Amino acid sequence: MVKRSAGLLLWRRAPHLQVLLAHPGGPYFVHRDDAWTLPKGEYDVGEPPYEAARREFLEELGSLPPDSEPLALGEVVLRSGKLVVAWALEGDLDVTAMVSNTCTISWPPRSGRTLEIPEVDRAEWFGLTSAAERLAPAQRPFLERLVIALQ
Repeated sequence: MVKRSAGLLLWRRAPHLQVLLAHPGGPYFVHRDDAWTLPKGEYDVGEPPYEAARREFLEELGSLPPDSEPLALGEVVLRSGKLVVAWALEGDLDVTAMVSNTCTISWPPRSGRTLEIPEVDRAEWFGLTSAAERLAPAQRPFLERLVIALQ
């Protein structure tokens, strides 16, 4: 069965278009500046994807997403085969107040040792050019689709 994730791309005009991206936590990503992502996560069959995206936003950033009108950004397929569906929401978020949930990983891999890490270690606002440089390549179409939707 194909794994599925749902996410939200928060955007604001300040004065130019900016988007909020999340940086994955943990030792694997600590020095990687090219793996930023939309706040997103997997959801179960039967869970409405948009509700899953809102839940994941809260879990990963510690704040409820805004109640603004969602813009559907469609789907992308990651190299792993996972399907990611996303929506854009206009709003603001104080990234200094971000608090992520945690998860347990095996580190180093296959060592038998575990490490508790934040799912997201930081979030930042980026202009579109900077966001495109940092966002995981398979998710970059979401930026293009946002620009088109806002025209």
